[in-house]
Amino acid sequence: MTTNTTAAPAPLEALTRHFIDLRDGNHFGHITRAGKESVFAEAVQLLDSSARRVLAEFNEHLLAGSGKIHATGLHRDQRGGLIASWLLTWPEQRAASIAPISLIATYGAGFHHPHLRGATLGEWPLNVAEPAHAEELVPVLRTIAGGDIHNLVFQVGGDWRLVPGVHPAAEQVATA
Repeated sequence: MTTNTTAAPAPLEALTRHFIDLRDGNHFGHITRAGKESVFAEAVQLLDSSARRVLAEFNEHLLAGSGKIHATGLHRDQRGGLIASWLLTWPEQRAASIAPISLIATYGAGFHHPHLRGATLGEWPLNVAEPAHAEELVPVLRTIAGGDIHNLVFQVGGDWRLVPGVHPAAEQVATA
C-alpha cells in the first residue's frame, strides 16, 4: 500500500472541504441556515480584495485600463438567498449589451453551502473562512474571469475587438 505524503494543491483541498461539507451536513461547523449565512458574509469580506485584484489584472492586461470595477456588496436575491458580485465593465462590453466580466459569490436559498460563478460560467464551490482560503482562490477567480471574457467574446460572434488590450494599437503601445 502506498501513502500519499504530499499535500493536496489548494484547489483540490478546497474541493475536499466542499465534499466534506456535503458529507457531514455542515459548513465550517454550522448546520443552521443562520450560521451558514454568517460564515458566507465573512467569506464575502475575505474574498473582496482577491476579487478586486483579479478584475484589476484583467482590466490592465486585457482591457487597456478602460474598465471599471463595481462591487454590489452582500444582499438578498429575489429568492431569499444571499449574493455578492464584483463586476468589470468596459465601453465595448456596454456597447454590445452583454454581461460584464463577473465574479459572483452566491448562497442560494435552496443550497447547502455557497458557490462562486461568473456571468457565463456555472457554480464553483466556495469554502472561505480565513484569509488563506480567499487567497488560494485567486487562480480560480482568474479562471472564472478568463472563462467569462472568452464566452462574452463568443456571445458577440467571436469579435475579438471586444477586448481592447488585443487591438493592434494597444500591442504597439505595449512594445514601445
